[in-house]
Amino acid sequence: MNKNNPAGSVLVIGGGITGMQSAIDLAESGFYVYLVEETSAIGGKMAQLDKTFPTNDCAM
Repeated sequence: MNKNNPAGSVLVIGGGITGMQSAIDLAESGFYVYLVEETSAIGGKMAQLDKTFPTNDCAM
C-alpha cells in the first residue's frame, strides 16, 4: 500500500510488546493505526523487567 493512501484503519487493543509490534507492522503495511492501552504507560510486562530481574539475570 502507498503510505499516502492508507489501506484503512485498525484498532490495536493493548500496548504490550505484542500490541506495539502489531501496530508497527500494520502501520508499515499502510494502515492507519489506533493503539489503545488500559494503563498510563505502554510496554506491558516488559516495563517491569527491571523490578523482576534487577541484576539483568534473565533468560529472555
